Amino acid sequence: MYHVNGLVKWFDPGKGFGFVLADDGGPDILLHVNVLRNFGQSSIADGARVEIVTHQTDRGVQAIEVVSITAPEGDGEPVLSDFAELADGVLGDALLEPARIKWFDKGKGFGFANVFGSSEDVFVHIEVLRQSGLADLQPGEAMAMRVVEGKRGRMASEVMAWEFAVNGAPTETSIEIPTDTLIETSAEIISITTNTPSHEEV
Repeated sequence: MYHVNGLVKWFDPGKGFGFVLADDGGPDILLHVNVLRNFGQSSIADGARVEIVTHQTDRGVQAIEVVSITAPEGDGEPVLSDFAELADGVLGDALLEPARIKWFDKGKGFGFANVFGSSEDVFVHIEVLRQSGLADLQPGEAMAMRVVEGKRGRMASEVMAWEFAVNGAPTETSIEIPTDTLIETSAEIISITTNTPSHEEV
């Protein structure tokens, strides 16, 4: 088994797999969706940087664990015109909030989520997903997101896997969880974790 740093060549959530190009060269590395789910997300954006643990098999090199994901580099400009119209500091000051995906249509390029403790819809644009290193979202998926008030109402300005937000985010980006939903949220996350396929099932 080897630790490899590389770039996502492509990943198709519908097919359930994609390939990574290692920085040191060599054959394409298979990245299966089950391995990605063990990291806490169901998709990854093309061009994202990853650190993975790989294993040589009869079918070639495969990723067996995702260690870290870095979103594709942007040009520094807001991904949506809505964000460009917001006051300075609004995007950076938004707290991470626990949320669940209501629905998302990759073809249409958007979807909606609900923050725990609120029934109000949060608009999620596909460009925000790409900026966050994701390519698609599944209904019911638990995520963490920064939410701002835009001209279309409440909008996600950043979306990330729940596990990364809880375990990998810096302390200054801690998640704000309403106390009345803490027990329910924890139970749901435990349920998601226990249903995650093992490496042997990949």
